[in-house]
Amino acid sequence: MKLQAKSGYAPNIPGSLAATFWLLVTIVPIYYIVVTSLKPRQEYFGSNPLAWPRELSFEAYGRVLKNDFALYFFNSALVTVVSVGVVLIISLLASYVIVRNRGAFAKFSHRLFLLGIAIPIQATIIPVYYMIVKMGLYDSLLALILPSIAFAIPISVLILTNFLRDVPSSLYEAMTLDGASHWQMFRLLVLPLSKPAIMAVGIYNALQVWNSFLFPLVLTQSSQVRVLPLSLWTYQGEFAVDIPAVLAAVVLSCVPILAAYIVGRRQLVAGLTAGISK
Repeated sequence: MKLQAKSGYAPNIPGSLAATFWLLVTIVPIYYIVVTSLKPRQEYFGSNPLAWPRELSFEAYGRVLKNDFALYFFNSALVTVVSVGVVLIISLLASYVIVRNRGAFAKFSHRLFLLGIAIPIQATIIPVYYMIVKMGLYDSLLALILPSIAFAIPISVLILTNFLRDVPSSLYEAMTLDGASHWQMFRLLVLPLSKPAIMAVGIYNALQVWNSFLFPLVLTQSSQVRVLPLSLWTYQGEFAVDIPAVLAAVVLSCVPILAAYIVGRRQLVAGLTAGISK
């Protein structure tokens, strides 16, 4: 007790045990996926699933790459890049108008975007399917891009609006006195200062679009427009007993998003917590 009083530190044993348990819950599945993908098919069925492979093998990755994995990867990348790019442009412009315009239209638009957050994707899949079919876009990549953009804009506007509200009004006023237009303020002031929020919105939406399964399942059919999440599901039928190949496909599909998160993790946290102190 005297040691605790002097140092001001009391070990939290239950918290440490709980954190260790949660770490194992998180790490063990990842370890299992990576290790299994590096095992030959025969070794997987004849050894401990968690044991390190006696001999590293990339045969599972080779089998995956031979089964149109590059096509599925390209489709996912195209849908993700186009969707996120359009969402960033629309959301940033809308957020600037909401923050700088005090009129009734801006307030109504902000409430409308907030309403969009409360609508789950699952509740709108039938109307979305009906509209896509009537527009003649069924079984195309555009059928995945348009709904992804629509459902990503509300949360993106919320994050960017909170971030732009932290920008001091004196900066806007100084540029106004210098004769800057709204477009010049947007290009020279808002864009440079919004990089953390833009990175946060970009990574968050990229993760959502990349991992989307419902839209590809309902709005596409042919293998030419199949994306990675749906292709992983079909691999389970194509490789019914080839679990190393299935997990190799999982590893390959996670690499781009993991790399994006590692590069922009600091900006992601800064952008998502913008305005939280208010």
